[in-house]
Amino acid sequence: MAGPERFTRFETLDVRFPTSRHLDGSDAMNPDPDYSAAYLVLGTDDPRSPEGHGFAFTIGRGNDVQVAAIKALAGHVLGRDVEEVLGDMGATWRSFADDSQLRWLGPEKGVMHMAVSAVVNALWDLKAKRAGLPLWDLLSRMSPEELVALVDFRYLTDALTPEDALELLRAAVPGRARRRAELLREGYPAYTTTPGWLGYSDEKLVRLAREAVAQGFRQIKLKVGADVDDDVRRMRLARAAVGPDVRIAVDANQRWDVGPAVEWIRALAPHDPWWVEEPTSPDDVLGHAAIRRAVAPVKIATGEHAHNRVVFKQLLQAGSLDVVQIDAARVAGVNENVAILLLAAKFGVPVCPHAGGVGLCELVQHLSMFDFVALTGTTEDRVVEHVDHLHEHFVDPVRLSRGNYLAPTAPGYSAEIRRESLLRHVFPGGAEWAGVPVAVPSPAGPHAEEVAR
Repeated sequence: MAGPERFTRFETLDVRFPTSRHLDGSDAMNPDPDYSAAYLVLGTDDPRSPEGHGFAFTIGRGNDVQVAAIKALAGHVLGRDVEEVLGDMGATWRSFADDSQLRWLGPEKGVMHMAVSAVVNALWDLKAKRAGLPLWDLLSRMSPEELVALVDFRYLTDALTPEDALELLRAAVPGRARRRAELLREGYPAYTTTPGWLGYSDEKLVRLAREAVAQGFRQIKLKVGADVDDDVRRMRLARAAVGPDVRIAVDANQRWDVGPAVEWIRALAPHDPWWVEEPTSPDDVLGHAAIRRAVAPVKIATGEHAHNRVVFKQLLQAGSLDVVQIDAARVAGVNENVAILLLAAKFGVPVCPHAGGVGLCELVQHLSMFDFVALTGTTEDRVVEHVDHLHEHFVDPVRLSRGNYLAPTAPGYSAEIRRESLLRHVFPGGAEWAGVPVAVPSPAGPHAEEVAR
């Protein structure tokens, strides 16, 4: 092929799965989500090159807005030299984040920042495929200096400097090979949210909780926040189903003010919740700190809706959480998540990623496995969320054994959805959506009008 290989394909799709039909994913804040992916495929002018796949996760309406935001970044990729883009992913990341006109829409937050995550993650998927390695292994083989070069330390140096990051990463180098072998042999601990969706009946909750323990899970999670008496009852049923030795986390999905959060958590405390997730607004750093002080020793977890590395820095500085919950597709992709993992390691706070959504399990497993092999070297009090939904649509779906994620071995970031699934679930023209009434909100009520697509 004459000349350098260049990016020539930037294909976006609005992909939605109708999970609201069975209340999969339902919680107090999001009662009827349709798990969705604003999806991106990157290709080059070399027919021998693999594709890069990435996405931003949404829960239905607005996925088209997210797709439009991803399209706005096409000019940063199309026509560019592939080796130049992939060879310096730190500079590539900054080129997206520093686009001043698009940055104005954040800055570094919201729909535009999530769009950056889709593109950056697709590039990492491509980079790992070209290296013939799963992403966790690719990152874990990089030198401390190469990893630090991925991170934008602007706004972080009052808490984490490049020198701090180098020290943390260099300290972990001697044990990398041993931990890699352990990971491939044993996997990485998981917990399951499958029993706990708020729309499930008590009977279904109890059955799924017992099944989870039989499958080897040592932690489950329940959604809470709509009604305190219902939550106490469901917590009591879950505790009876799993026994005293299995951890039960609960997730309020931002439902409470600070005062009600404290009262609600105290009502649940007799049933020994391991952590309470997102008890209030994800932006309220000081509110989380106040709640944490008031309900100790119950742990507070948050982060799945934190906008960027700066919010995580503040949560850690303010003592607002006991558990950091990263999300693979809300902050701006792999690079920013490496920054957050480094921050958490500096403050000594465990990371337990959020994975409730289409494809998020597939992605975040790589980040935790990198953290274990190349950074913290431990899985103590660390678990990756697992939800038993939609994995069949992925080319390289997650694999679990005895309550552990098994390390991916296929090259890439495990982000690729099967082509037939993409076409079937593309919105609104895919077969899964053709002729289906779609709820449209109006001032008269949340589902006052229905239209057929």
